Amino acid sequence: MVTFKDAPTGQLIEQVSSELKQVPEIKAPAWTPFVKTGVHKERQPTRTDWWHVRAAAVLRRVGVVGPIGVAKLRTTYGGKKRRGHQPAEFRKGSGNILRKILQQLEKAGLVKKMEKSIHKGRILTPKGEKLLNSVAKKIVPQRVIPEKSSSAPQVPDGKHEKKPVKKAKKPAKVAEPKVEAPKQEA
Repeated sequence: MVTFKDAPTGQLIEQVSSELKQVPEIKAPAWTPFVKTGVHKERQPTRTDWWHVRAAAVLRRVGVVGPIGVAKLRTTYGGKKRRGHQPAEFRKGSGNILRKILQQLEKAGLVKKMEKSIHKGRILTPKGEKLLNSVAKKIVPQRVIPEKSSSAPQVPDGKHEKKPVKKAKKPAKVAEPKVEAPKQEA
């Protein structure tokens, strides 16, 4: 069975973002055309639908890492701040954007809050996992498992496979010692 972890990340996020545009609870606030996604950025995003793309990326991240909170996501979406002649330093991403996205995903029923031993944060709900897996099935074709026939030779797997034989190296050419001609005395 194909899961969202098997699908290529870029394609999965693009497809999930188009699915999230259909969800009424997930909509970009009025201030999204004017904000940067962190202090390390110099300009705001150029894509008009960047909010839904970020929401899809956060949804996938919650599914892969889960339980995860805003602080860890800020680190994930951070980057290097250019400081002119000084060396660049790491800065965290915007917490407000991530917090609002998580709240919208929670309102849509795709993620929920949970405490797991000392870890607390958001995890995927069955509805969120179903959304990600359905998109992944469209992207990744089903793997066809060949049937084992009794007439085919059985190949041992793992440690007992034969390794390819390495070709012997050609011996290095040995330089012959130079023989000097006898000196003629005049």
